[in-house]
Amino acid sequence: MSTNDDWDGFGFDTRQVHAGETPEREHGARVAPIYLTAAYLFDDFAEAEARFTGAAEGQLYSRNLNPTHQVAERRLASLEGGTGAIVVGSGQAAITGLLLGLAGSGERIVSTASIYSGTRTLFDRTFARLGVAVDYVRVPGDRAEWDRLIAPETKAIFVETIPNPKNDLVDIVAVAEVARAHGIPLVVDNTVATPYVIRPLELGADVVVHSSTKFLTGHGAALSGAIVDGGSFDWAGSDRAYPGITEAPAPGAASFLEKYGERALEAFLRFGIVNDLGAALSPVHSFLLQQGMETLSLRMDRHLANAEEVARWLTRHPAVESVDYAGLPDSPYHRIAQERFGGRAGSVFAFTVRGGRGGAERFFDALRVISRMTNIGDVRSMALHPATTTHVAFSAEERARLGITDGLIRLSVGIETAGDLIADLDQALRAAVA
Repeated sequence: MSTNDDWDGFGFDTRQVHAGETPEREHGARVAPIYLTAAYLFDDFAEAEARFTGAAEGQLYSRNLNPTHQVAERRLASLEGGTGAIVVGSGQAAITGLLLGLAGSGERIVSTASIYSGTRTLFDRTFARLGVAVDYVRVPGDRAEWDRLIAPETKAIFVETIPNPKNDLVDIVAVAEVARAHGIPLVVDNTVATPYVIRPLELGADVVVHSSTKFLTGHGAALSGAIVDGGSFDWAGSDRAYPGITEAPAPGAASFLEKYGERALEAFLRFGIVNDLGAALSPVHSFLLQQGMETLSLRMDRHLANAEEVARWLTRHPAVESVDYAGLPDSPYHRIAQERFGGRAGSVFAFTVRGGRGGAERFFDALRVISRMTNIGDVRSMALHPATTTHVAFSAEERARLGITDGLIRLSVGIETAGDLIADLDQALRAAVA
């Protein structure tokens, strides 16, 4: 087994299996062990001091470093093309730790409006209480709207590659140009697309986050989140202050930028923000994340193929009013799907059942193969009614602006036989309009 750097230049499928591993010398275990330990022994007084002061790297406490985590972190960094990664307890923890590391009280973030409802709630409720304001761009393709909303206090831009449930793809290249023009980092949530479909760091993004609970793990058995540092942002050259990275954390100490260079953000978040928040991941869940990543490309191929087949079938069903899937030629996001995503629009999208809420309820209750549950990115197909679940706390006006209508159903298409999914949808849709 080899370190992460030894796998540079290998193909995606090879790296998702091997990258990040280190030899297990004691017994020769081929699969990386699970290190279920809260803390680690120091050889002597000097080593303890060196670890705490940062003079020497190494294991200190599993809230910030764990050997099991390091395998998952190196593997994901390799797949996304980053300089390093941090795994945490959930996707929400990843977004919280990263953005609170960049922006503090009195400062702002600019985000697209059509993002995961839980992230919107995080921004509008918790971030607001902490004094961090979020401004929302309604039309991501409108450069003037970005320029108007970005203020001197703005410290980051946040977008998702494939927002759910509307599948309204974001052109990362265009938003990266905005970020560069204003000298602020672009943070991209790549949960739904995964690095198998698109790698935002290669398109100008500076940091990537994941709810790795979803497609990266894939089996729905473990929560986790991840932050991937692209190592590309010029923290010292920006005209906006990022003191946690550029200023010394203690008298006489080097700043994270001076000490870690292109990995400065990762180190600052790991030993500062994430460590302080205590958003630690269980080593068991980290191990399950590793196992999931090993088959990512294989699963994604089936997810993507099934989603396209199901979406096209839905457009022909008389009980369906519309389908929000960027892979369809008549989608307003089809160009982005072709140019940036290789024609692959992910496997989480929405469609509208005729009959409003009543039709949606009859459809939902009639499902047999497709699971009625919240979550996405599982090998199992799942359906949800956003207006009464994920977006129920949003005002009626905001739901309307986001296109969350009473008849809207979100689908996360799994890896089952496509014909079985279509048969289940067909009988449920017939029940919806009966």
